[in-house]
Amino acid sequence: MRRVDILIGAGLAALLVGVTLTAPRWSRWLRQPVAVPSDDLGGAEADNEPEPTEAPADVKRTINVKLFFEDPGGGGLVSEERSVAYHASLSRQLRVVVEELLRGSMAGRISPLAGNTRVLEVFVTARGVAYVDLSKEIVEKPISGMEAEMFAVFSLVNSITMNFPAIKRVQILVDGRVAETLGGHVDLSHPLMPDPTLLAAARVPPAAPSPAS
Repeated sequence: MRRVDILIGAGLAALLVGVTLTAPRWSRWLRQPVAVPSDDLGGAEADNEPEPTEAPADVKRTINVKLFFEDPGGGGLVSEERSVAYHASLSRQLRVVVEELLRGSMAGRISPLAGNTRVLEVFVTARGVAYVDLSKEIVEKPISGMEAEMFAVFSLVNSITMNFPAIKRVQILVDGRVAETLGGHVDLSHPLMPDPTLLAAARVPPAAPSPAS
């Protein structure tokens, strides 16, 4: 039994020496990366990073507004629907609407304010009054007659107030100052309320004369 114990002890000592000598080699082998079949990678390299996806382009919001122009047949103001850029700022939104009005009709209607006139500034008070400052070209454009001037003024006033209920009145300024009038007929020295009676749909055409009996 003593001899057997000596042999077992000698074997264990030899095994310990063998493990100690070969440990570096085994550790290097165990640290080697394991190859993954290409089928498991879906055809991509194992160390490739996923490509970043592109962010979607910003979608520009628009709103539809009704711009008022003069009916060529003389019936009054008629609306023309237009899609314009949306702005969270009411003052900025009104400016966009007025600029579209100054561009003129796209349906062959009369544009009493179209021309070289520019929008200088638009601001809104807490009481719902919109101040629209136009360049001096607005008063240099000839306007013939009171009705033509009424259409010119209220194409602007109605286009603002009828699209934005928060705006109750409109004050027209010219080159930063209160204008007395555009053509000598309509008083612009105070803010104006909308005038729906100038709309073509609200105006009653004159009755045709009855045939002589």
